[in-house]
Amino acid sequence: MNDVSTNSAQHGGQLGEGYGRTKTQDADFSHGIALYLENVSVWFDSFRALNDLSLYIAEGELRCIIGPNGAGKTTLMDVITGKTRPTTGTAFFGQNYDLAKMSTEQIAEAGIGRKFQKPTVFENFTVLENLLLAAPRDKRVKQSLFSRLDPEAQLALDETLEQIRLKELIHKPAGLLSHGQKQWLEIGMLLMQRPKLILLDEPVAGMTDAETERTAELCLELKKNHTLVVVEHDMSFIDTISEKVTVLAQGAILAEGTLAEVQANEDVIEKYLGR
Repeated sequence: MNDVSTNSAQHGGQLGEGYGRTKTQDADFSHGIALYLENVSVWFDSFRALNDLSLYIAEGELRCIIGPNGAGKTTLMDVITGKTRPTTGTAFFGQNYDLAKMSTEQIAEAGIGRKFQKPTVFENFTVLENLLLAAPRDKRVKQSLFSRLDPEAQLALDETLEQIRLKELIHKPAGLLSHGQKQWLEIGMLLMQRPKLILLDEPVAGMTDAETERTAELCLELKKNHTLVVVEHDMSFIDTISEKVTVLAQGAILAEGTLAEVQANEDVIEKYLGR
C-alpha cells in the first residue's frame, strides 16, 4: 500500500474484527432530520439553562449556533451527547434513538461525536498513535499497536489523514503540534469513529488567521459526509461556513436564519451583538 500503510504496520494498531462502531442499528434519517430537540428544558435548581427549546437539524446540514456567554450553548451540546438529561422535553437522534435514555458511550456508538473547545489529544503519542487509539475496537481485548491494519481501518486512517492534512506529520508527537494542528488532530480522532453527527465547540478559538481559514475549509469538506453543529463566536468564520444560524439567549432560541438575517434582527442586536 502507501507509506502510511507501512508506517501503520510498524506503529499502528490491529483493529481487526473490533474495528467499526459496536454493532448497533444505524440512526434512521428517513424523514431527513438527524437531530430532534423538542420543548427541551434543563433546570439546575432554580436556574433554567435551557428553556422550552425546540431545534431540528437536517441530515447533511452544517448548523452554526451563536449567542452570548450563558445562553445555553454548552448545555445544548451536553444534552445531545448525554452528559446532561433534559428536565422536560425530548431529544432524538434520527427517528430511533432517544438520547435522554442513553449513556454517553451509547450515544457515541450510535454515531454522535463531540470535540470540545480545548484539544484533548495524547501529547506524548504521535499523530498516528492518537488516531489509532481513537478508533473503535473490541474493548474486551487489549489490542496491540504494533501489528498491521486491516483494510477498513487503513481506509479510515488514510481518509482521515487526507482530510486533516497531517499526513506528513504522522510520527510527530502531538505535544509538538501547533494549536491549530492539535485541533485538527482531535477532529481526526472523531473521524476515525465514523460519526454521523459531529459537534464542534469553538473550533477556531486561539487559532491564527491561516489556521482559521484551513478549519473553515475542513468544516465544509466534512459537510459532504457528515451533519455538523458548530458553536462559535468568530463571526468571520461563521460567515465563511454557515448556511443557517441559530442564536441562543437565556436558554431559548432568539432567532434563526442566515447570518445576515440574524445580524439584522433587532432582538439579536440588543441581546447579543450590541449597538
